[in-house]
Amino acid sequence: MAAWQERLADLGYRAGWAAVRHAPESWARRGFDVVGSLAARGGGPEQLRKNLSRVIGTTPEQVPDALVEQSLQSYARYWREAFRLPSTDPAEIVAATLMSDEDRALVDELATGGRGLIFALPHSGNWDTCGVWLVAHHGQFSTVAERLKPESLFNQFVAYRESLGFEVFPLTGGEQPPFEILAQRLRAGGIVCLMGDRDLSDHGVPVTFFGETTRIPAGPAKLAVSTGATLVAVHHSYPDAHTSKMVLTPIEVDEVAATTQRLADAFAAGIATAPADWHMLQPLWEADWSAARRERLA
Repeated sequence: MAAWQERLADLGYRAGWAAVRHAPESWARRGFDVVGSLAARGGGPEQLRKNLSRVIGTTPEQVPDALVEQSLQSYARYWREAFRLPSTDPAEIVAATLMSDEDRALVDELATGGRGLIFALPHSGNWDTCGVWLVAHHGQFSTVAERLKPESLFNQFVAYRESLGFEVFPLTGGEQPPFEILAQRLRAGGIVCLMGDRDLSDHGVPVTFFGETTRIPAGPAKLAVSTGATLVAVHHSYPDAHTSKMVLTPIEVDEVAATTQRLADAFAAGIATAPADWHMLQPLWEADWSAARRERLA
């Protein structure tokens, strides 16, 4: 990306952040719903349609247009909430987040047990909302952020999440690799949250996901194996226009490959309950990889 393009992207995000944050909620909601609907015109993004076809067990051509539109509106809702989150009362977010009594008791037990706790999440619903809920109930947790360009935009995203009470380490380019820092936090009884359904490093673990081969990050399983921390899959979704829902699935931990497959199975089970809320617009499965990626992994 050229310097002027990076500067333009930075200015665009800053302007969007300011405008959406201060707009009336009803205006922002309607505006982002319209954006989602417009994005779905003409069938929507081809890759999104391919990804949804795996989830619902059909061909891309048979994916209902209504599901594509719902998916893009859900994705637009994520960005609306993300832009407005710094000016939203955390108590409102917590109050609108649904969780079963059993899952709430499980989090309380695990977060205070001193063993360390790893939350692994797919890109479903609004993962930042899960973080706000966690901070409100159990204080700061640690996470990793993909480094974005321009650097000023990455710094803006990190500052935004740190303002919410997250401790954020860059995936690459930091003073030291994040794995050891996260392991230290877990050995001290802390909490770590990681996105776990998209392999950004090309070092992921091969898994079967909705019946096809892909790779997902090894980090959650490796951290659990090396530190003895408890590993839990967390699925977040939007049951309606005003609430969100968190569902927890404890994952058995033994060796990395088998643990990662169990995590993939838990992700799939959650995503299948709310396909429209899984925000995966990139090629994920091996069958959709580019020739360049196939060469790198050969």
